[in-house]
Amino acid sequence: KEANVYRCAAHPTTGVELVAAKVYRPRMFRNLRNDKLYREGRQILRVEGGAVRENDRRTMRALDQGSAYGAELAHTSWLMHEYRALETLYAAGAAVPRPIAVSENAILMGYAGDEALAAPALSDVALDVDEARSLYDEVVRNLHIMLHHRIIHGDLSAYNILYWDDRLTIIDFPQVVDIGSNRQAADILHRDVVRVCEYFSAQGVDCDGDMLFERLWRRYKTTSNRDDAADASRAEIDAE
Repeated sequence: KEANVYRCAAHPTTGVELVAAKVYRPRMFRNLRNDKLYREGRQILRVEGGAVRENDRRTMRALDQGSAYGAELAHTSWLMHEYRALETLYAAGAAVPRPIAVSENAILMGYAGDEALAAPALSDVALDVDEARSLYDEVVRNLHIMLHHRIIHGDLSAYNILYWDDRLTIIDFPQVVDIGSNRQAADILHRDVVRVCEYFSAQGVDCDGDMLFERLWRRYKTTSNRDDAADASRAEIDAE
């Protein structure tokens, strides 16, 4: 995996007893499979939150040449894309860890589990059918939230969904994809949805990955077109 995750005692100001510190392994993203698939259309983000400008020749040259500085910046950008996605989705009510703080090599976030045991991944959990149906509906709810915010997880499966106290937590967003800037967005979403349905089908849930993808994508496109029309209408009014 791309990082080691540590259970830590939380500072009193966080309002919780335990937090998770996700510490990224140096240079791991150089070895991320098919990383170009995820990098398409992405901005390079600095830890301060801003994006590298395309006219910043020194930085762009360092990235293109793969210098130590460029590699470090690219590494940090993956981390910052994860943190930004967590901020957006957590604020929207998605079942993701609460983002608490970020540095150049680590993210501090909400923890699922207790002092003795971290929450297991769904891949390690056997569910009864009623429980599985309820959790499937919750995953679909979260997919709708992601799409509303133009976000695709990019590596969603039962391995990246934690389960604790009857609640799901979706994790691992460094490869997150923006629908509007990646030409492969639909294919990436389809892959995510099919993998999720494979797990829930094995748990007895009647779900079809292809059909769910079509339903999600159709709803996203309908909503997106409606929002675009509303934006155009507002622009016309402002211009009058």
